[in-house]
This record gives sequence, C-alpha cells and structure tokens, in this order.
Amino acid sequence: MGTEQLKEQKRLHKENERLRRAVSDLTLDKLILKEAASGNF
Repeated sequence: MGTEQLKEQKRLHKENERLRRAVSDLTLDKLILKEAASGNF
C-alpha cells in the first residue's frame, strides 16, 4: 500500500469512529426520550 492509501485509510478509520460515536449518542438520546415519554423515569 502506498503512503497516500495509508493516509486515506487512517482518515476513513477516524471518520468511521466519529460516525459510530454520533450514532451511539443519538441512539442513547432516543432511548432516553422514549423512557421519558412513557413515564418510566
């Protein structure tokens, strides 16, 4: 693999981690709102 390919792979890996965290946060928010809406708090 060339240097540019490695740089791109690292960039994509970092972006993937960022997106996974965002999805995780949104999933947690959704669960919290669902619980609050159903009165289970």
